[in-house]
Amino acid sequence: MSELIKKEEERQKESLCLIASENYTSQAVRDAVASVFSHKYAEGYPGKRYYPGNIYGDELEQLVYERALKLFGLSADEWHINTQALSGSPANFTAYAALVPFGETISGLQLDMGGHLTHGHTASFTSKFWRSAPYVLNAQTHLLDYDMLRDHFRSVKPKIIIAGFTAYSRIPDFQKFRELADEVGAYLLVDMAHVAGLIAGGVHPSPFPYADIVTTTTHKTLRGPRGALIFANRKSQIAKNNNIDIASKIDKAVFPGMHGGPHLNIIAGIAVCLYEAAQPAFRDYAKNIVANAQNLAAELAARGFSIITGGTDTHLFLVDVLGAAGKGGKEAQNLLEQAHILANMNTIPYDTRKPFDPSGLRIGTPSITTRGAKEQDMPRIAAWIADVLKGKQTPEVVKKEVKAFMEGL
Repeated sequence: MSELIKKEEERQKESLCLIASENYTSQAVRDAVASVFSHKYAEGYPGKRYYPGNIYGDELEQLVYERALKLFGLSADEWHINTQALSGSPANFTAYAALVPFGETISGLQLDMGGHLTHGHTASFTSKFWRSAPYVLNAQTHLLDYDMLRDHFRSVKPKIIIAGFTAYSRIPDFQKFRELADEVGAYLLVDMAHVAGLIAGGVHPSPFPYADIVTTTTHKTLRGPRGALIFANRKSQIAKNNNIDIASKIDKAVFPGMHGGPHLNIIAGIAVCLYEAAQPAFRDYAKNIVANAQNLAAELAARGFSIITGGTDTHLFLVDVLGAAGKGGKEAQNLLEQAHILANMNTIPYDTRKPFDPSGLRIGTPSITTRGAKEQDMPRIAAWIADVLKGKQTPEVVKKEVKAFMEGL
């Protein structure tokens, strides 16, 4: 096991990670995750535990609550936060379970358009418990089309609308989503897992003025451990209309509905990452993520690659590698990995190929920005990608250059 950890550490150090959903934590976060909080069972909530010895576990959850409110500029009178969801997928599942009766309709962006499995894909249990009626992007622009969405939501009458994306590079209009949700009497859930750090850093609009529920992972742009948070709007009008105590509903769906004891060590790591994200340096980090993504997308476009929607407003973008390099996403991913460049295969909107060998790659810049990469480094990275995928250079040669580059960061 010790040898595996050493090998994985070396792999991470030598690899140029462009996987949009990955990042590196600080040593302080890792220390908290590995702390003695990992020993403690804490079923229940602060002040209402099923085990003794939770005086500091109670303080820990309260600390996360306070730090999350402060980071996102929220009031405790308006927002309740559940700190115990084990990761993003169960966070979404429990939010639906709290608010939507089984068999009713949920509507999120279709997976192959940039949504998520838990937004109602047929492979997810979310489509087994609820009727899924996904929405799609405009076929010409590959953007959200709010007139199309209005027609769709009026037709399918969802009980909850999910505004959240894993491969959509533009900023959604949360106010418009709120208006559409109100028109059909639906809850609005914003899954901000990918952009939580950008929101905290002030480079992406906040969904909190408009959402009934906000879910997020804590390990992507927020740069924390692999956990999750669920924010519930105490002043949700639709919850009041349905005579629902939204905070209580969420808490009961998480425990005892979804799991037993929370992972206090992960919650401790979340407390640390929330503190780090509140520091001035984090705002610079968030700006650099977006600047790097925009620059890298432009450099790849200059080398003949088609960037879906023409660019990005966030930390990620999609590249049509089939059109520019004549290779499917799977082959492109494997070739780049041989060069120690990591970017995952991904469908592009209205892709004619299957998900396990799609037409595109998803590229993101949170990890390399954490490592210290700057805008001036993006042309070199784009050149490596283009050279490998277009056969101008072998992965073995590029691998040596990548390794030297990563060692210099």
